[in-house]
Amino acid sequence: MACSSGWKEKCELLWKLKQRGVPAPDSVNWKTVFEKKPIERNLIKTPAPAGLSHTSPPPIHELDGMMGSRPPQFEPEGDFTGWLTSREDLPLDDSGVPPGAMVCYRPYFSWFTLEQRINLKGEGLWEELLDVYQPDICIQDWYEDSKLHEEIYQLQVRLLAADEQTVLQEFKLNPKNNTAGDPNCWLEVSHVFRQYGPGVRHLHFLHRVKTMRMIDFRATRVTDSSVLVKLRD
Repeated sequence: MACSSGWKEKCELLWKLKQRGVPAPDSVNWKTVFEKKPIERNLIKTPAPAGLSHTSPPPIHELDGMMGSRPPQFEPEGDFTGWLTSREDLPLDDSGVPPGAMVCYRPYFSWFTLEQRINLKGEGLWEELLDVYQPDICIQDWYEDSKLHEEIYQLQVRLLAADEQTVLQEFKLNPKNNTAGDPNCWLEVSHVFRQYGPGVRHLHFLHRVKTMRMIDFRATRVTDSSVLVKLRD
């Protein structure tokens, strides 16, 4: 549906589309594009579910108190609006337990998964921009150096076609972490999708964090997740 040239001119001025050689056909609903402002706007909903910021150190973990004083916790708490969450309990690792030894407490580990699907056209981007110009799609995430395990964080981001199944590009990360020291900092993860070819219509963002239940519950925390679409200078 064609829109008045006024909205198109506002978008061209706002993002300097002509100077950058960005295709701007008249068939685009420029009023919607201007209102949604999809360029350099974080497309992730609720980017900080725990209400934390990477600009401040992670809060010190506090014990639950006396055993039995509250119901057992198995998943992180927070505002997960926009996220699809799930938990995968991991089997106990008895490899380090000597035969016949009595174990009072053993850690129970789980993966806690948060994922979102982003409809790029639904967020205001248009087909000619994605297919011809192919703007940079920038991913950033921060996770706590929780020291719970050598594997505490995983990330998978996929660029998908219109059918939401065909993967056109993918970025995966499964870092190994040093378990020594104090858990007092955030670790950054970033990636930029470039020259990904035509056909990208959706983005699937998924990260997993390690949690541990022993005497009390502890979780690796994530914050300030972002997906930004940026025009090249």
